[in-house]
Amino acid sequence: IAAGDIYQANLTQQLSCALPQDLEAEQIFLRLRREHPAPHAAFIRRRTDTVISISPERFLRVLRDERDQRLVEAWPIKGTRPRGADQAADARLRAELLSSAKDRAENVMIVDLLRNDLGRVCRYGSVEVAALCELEEHPTLFHLVSRVRGTLRDEVTAGELLRASFPCGSITGAPKIRAMEIIDEVETVPRGLSMGAIGYFAFDGTLDLSVAIRTMTIRDALARFCVGGGIVADSDPALEYEESLVKARALLRALGVTELKI
Repeated sequence: IAAGDIYQANLTQQLSCALPQDLEAEQIFLRLRREHPAPHAAFIRRRTDTVISISPERFLRVLRDERDQRLVEAWPIKGTRPRGADQAADARLRAELLSSAKDRAENVMIVDLLRNDLGRVCRYGSVEVAALCELEEHPTLFHLVSRVRGTLRDEVTAGELLRASFPCGSITGAPKIRAMEIIDEVETVPRGLSMGAIGYFAFDGTLDLSVAIRTMTIRDALARFCVGGGIVADSDPALEYEESLVKARALLRALGVTELKI
């Protein structure tokens, strides 16, 4: 960042936890759905592992309007604060996040990146920012969420949309390609499904994909998931690290973890 290669990098670390013999994947998912309802939850059994996701973040959604045009939306999240112990603390943390120039700058960087991504496949002049840095509340934290939308060109396929926009800029940084190159150099383990996307494609050209954050994979009685955050020039390392652990709280609680060893 100091050298000018990038403006922001979303760095992650992988946490792992051995499952107790009496804790099944279905129980973990049901506990998360009950205690931390999320708009983009998923439970997927694959051949080699099980995926449990309680993602709050939509990556892409494509809908058809009244003229049968395909409208694409992205809902990037950047900016986080933990929930407070009481209403007064909640109010203080909510106001702190909304007034944070740093968190707003992080969010706007990713909004600009997504505008550029969607501009490659949308009709000229149709890409717009429908919402910027709006507060979203979850059981364990607050987020700043924005919304970028546009109208896809008629000839653009779902695959071309993904090639233009995947992975989501909120989990890479900006500029995207250089940020991913740097992330590949400094992160010590592959992210796997984590920070990717989960969702569906329909035969009518519509789709809905989440960003695979707050997402764990379970294999051989071992749960693994990644947490992280956006690093910018004025980031405080200790605060950024604490924020990443705040994002891990819901998954750790569902796994019965009360103490984290780093």
